[in-house]
Amino acid sequence: MSTNRNLASVLGAALLVLSATGALTFTSEACAQTNGDSSATPATHADKKAAKEQSKADKKAAVAQAKADKEKTDAQADADKEKADARVKDAKDQ
Repeated sequence: MSTNRNLASVLGAALLVLSATGALTFTSEACAQTNGDSSATPATHADKKAAKEQSKADKKAAVAQAKADKEKTDAQADADKEKADARVKDAKDQ
């Protein structure tokens, strides 16, 4: 069961990273296009650079969160296994 939990955690983390990498840029561009604001100025070099840096920061944050979630899941799986092993040992002792 812990293998399924770990697999789900890794897949969830991968989806989180993928969504964080593409969604931010797509969303800001889509909003600019769908708002119908004809007075919107094109993005300057500084805007593009800032967006790129923000995207990098978002990716790093998503990866860090995924790693933390995986560690938490692994720790919980280990604790569950220890608890199950203790129950088996207690059952054998009785």
